[in-house]
This record gives sequence, C-alpha cells and structure tokens, in this order.
Amino acid sequence: MRSGLTPTHLVALARETLPPIHPAGLPFVAAASAVAVVGRRHRWIAVPATAAAGACAAFFRHPSRVPPTEPGVVVAPADGIVSLVDDAVPPAESGLGDQPRPRVSTFLSIFDVHVQRVPISGRVLSVTHTPGSFVSADLPEASSANERTTMVVRPDGGDDSDGDDPDPTPRDSDIAVVQIAGLLARRIVCTAKVGDHLCIGDTYGLIRFGSRVDVYLPPGTKQQVLVGQRTVGAETPLATLSTSDTTRVRDGG
Repeated sequence: MRSGLTPTHLVALARETLPPIHPAGLPFVAAASAVAVVGRRHRWIAVPATAAAGACAAFFRHPSRVPPTEPGVVVAPADGIVSLVDDAVPPAESGLGDQPRPRVSTFLSIFDVHVQRVPISGRVLSVTHTPGSFVSADLPEASSANERTTMVVRPDGGDDSDGDDPDPTPRDSDIAVVQIAGLLARRIVCTAKVGDHLCIGDTYGLIRFGSRVDVYLPPGTKQQVLVGQRTVGAETPLATLSTSDTTRVRDGG
C-alpha cells in the first residue's frame, strides 16, 4: 500500500504549515541569507546572519485567512492586542468630520504578523500619508502624533451596490483605517489606491517594525471586542454594521 507521501504532497503540507513571506520582506531575508552564505566559514558571521534571516522570515510571514461571511461584518485589520475601544475624532485627513466615532485600536508587537487586511469590502475613497513622530504605538497619543497612512473605505451597500458610487463626499457610513508607525517602525506600506474595490480580508499594507492600526466605525456602531483581547487579522469581528448603515450607502444618504 502506498503511503501517499509523495514529494508534491510533502511540499503542499509544508506550504500549509509554513506561511509564505510577504514580498516586502524578501529583500531583508535575501540580504541576511546572502551574508550567511558568504560568511559560512566564520561561525561568528554565519550564525547571527542565519538567525537574522529566520527572524525576518517570521516577521514578514503572510498567512492565509478566511473572513466571516455575515453581512455587514467589520473584521480586525491586523493580528495583535486590542489597546483601545472608545469614541474618538477621526484624523483630519480622513474628511470624516470632527465628531467622535466608535474606534478600535489594535497594537502589533514585533512578534505579530505585520500585514494589514481590509476590514470590510468596499471602494477606496482616499489614501493619505501624514508625517509625524515615532512614540510608542500603544499610547493613545500615537493616533494623532505618529506618522500614519489613513485609508477611507465606502462599504458595499447591498445587492445593487458594488462600491462603484462615484460620489467622493464623505458619509457617516464610511470607515477609516489608519496604519500608525510605532517606536521602531520607520516604514508604512500601503498598496491601495483611490478607486480600488477591495474585498474583506484582502492584504493591502504592511508596517515595519512594531505598529498600530485604528479603525473608525460609523456613528452608533457597537464594538464587539474588549481591551486586551487578541485579534486575528481578517477573521476577528470588530463590529457589525446596522441595516441603516448599508442602506445609507445604497440610497446615497
């Protein structure tokens, strides 16, 4: 009887067990690996370089995720710990006004997966990069003080709306997702562009190294997570939009 453990099967099992590396991390892994190969005759070079290559591969890992399918669900944009569940005024560059909105902040340590996921399907209205400081990302003031990239998404509004509404005027139903650099972070990557239609759970960005992601929800939305809770990007529900939220998008209200 054949065991079925063919080379192809073994490769498939390895891929399921070991997540791939995000393309943004490949140069770091390749550089450290090259140093390890060149210095392989010198243990004091090869060992640290090999460890650095492994650490970079772990940091830039990009596991597959399966988002929930409930209508209107908003998922966590990243792996990490919920550091804030409150109401706060969205960043000025989001164009969402000066009234507080429900907010969920997720803090990412250097050990967490650092890719960012789209929290809900919809069309990208704006993407704005704002220079700033690099205070620790787990502090409340990081939202306004730190370097960040703010993306505003108009959620799909129902069977007759696929996110292609050309009107860019901000609405209560729009959602802002803010990538915030941390104490060690010096690079925010955001591949989303204005006009893109993104699907829930899609990878759209990455922050190096240590960071935070804030999600600003429509007014009146009830958050479904607690401070200290661990989130899984693209899978943990943060909130569920009400029927009136999606109706406002569909009807242009």
